Amino acid sequence: MAASAAVTWGDPSGRAASRIGTGWEAAALLLLTFALLCFGMVMVYSASAIMATSKGLPDYYFVVRQALGAALGFVLLVAAALLDYRRLRLWAWPILFATLAMLLVTILPGTEALAPRVNGARRWIGLGPLHVQPGEWAKFAVVVWTAMLAVKKQDRLPSLTRGLLPFLTIWGVVALLILLQPNLSSAMLVVLMGALVVFAGGARIGHFILLAVVGLPVLWTQVQGAAYRMKRVAAFLDPSNDATGISYQINQSLIAVGSGGLFGRGFGRGLQKFGYLPEPHNDFLFAMIGEELGFVALVALVLLYGAFALVGYRIAKQAPDLFGFLLAVGLTNLIAVQGFLHMAVDMALVPTTGVTLPFMSYGPSSVLVCMAAVGTLMSIARAADGREG
Repeated sequence: MAASAAVTWGDPSGRAASRIGTGWEAAALLLLTFALLCFGMVMVYSASAIMATSKGLPDYYFVVRQALGAALGFVLLVAAALLDYRRLRLWAWPILFATLAMLLVTILPGTEALAPRVNGARRWIGLGPLHVQPGEWAKFAVVVWTAMLAVKKQDRLPSLTRGLLPFLTIWGVVALLILLQPNLSSAMLVVLMGALVVFAGGARIGHFILLAVVGLPVLWTQVQGAAYRMKRVAAFLDPSNDATGISYQINQSLIAVGSGGLFGRGFGRGLQKFGYLPEPHNDFLFAMIGEELGFVALVALVLLYGAFALVGYRIAKQAPDLFGFLLAVGLTNLIAVQGFLHMAVDMALVPTTGVTLPFMSYGPSSVLVCMAAVGTLMSIARAADGREG
């Protein structure tokens, strides 16, 4: 099965004959990325200026840091695009081990100087002016590693014990380290990103349903173990209950979206950022966009992320080999799934959790990871065009 898959994926002549408009995918991906980045920086400034000045910082503090992250991310994007993506298959284990080492720094005692506790969690490593969030890089590392092993175990993927169990073991280790920070949402996203890659590789959906049934009690235990998580679930089930308490965040998000109407209050004229909506430049940026630019802007964002997903999956379909296919699927999901999940949180369609809007929400680490993902997707697209390998 693995051998036949390799022959199918490695037949560029047959694929090229059926393609229309060869070579536009990488350019389209780059255009979408820069559109989201530029739009995001404008909105980060609008959402964060008041908060920055209230802390005695310049009003441009957050957007400048975001711009620096984007500039460094562009360098990373170019490097990843020029690199032969097949090298990542050889580097999968080193990338994973490096990520595990960073995660350990955030939870081990005695490392507080490098990974201080912020708002009750240790999620960042300070490296001079840079702050690295290992949980973000874990998503990228898990996608690369899972794609590598899925190719190697292609014949065994339909088996639960011989195929899926090794993946579950590594995903579990990574998720546990993230959970200990604590960061339940990132831990769940890491497992989800890996599972989607394996499913695309041929794993049985029945096994995932079984694992979900088994895993739900474990997840519920984690939710019950933290009061704030239980409050978020309660707020999701009944947003009208205790609107000034447990349901405050989600109600303010819905107020922001609803008050924007069709065309919004106008850029910079949003009211929720004046201390009403927590993290307006990060976890609730989508709601802020809805308030200031209206429903039309929200629809445009949905279309932009939908277009990104379609281009990413097209690159996956045209990948020269199975590793490229799985890697492209995983990296596309890393951006698209997270983007739509952020929107769902801000619209109260899922319980409130800390999920950034890729390329747009404030967070240099998130931007760097997304740019690395785009660069790798461009490398796969270039290989499919026959300009490499």
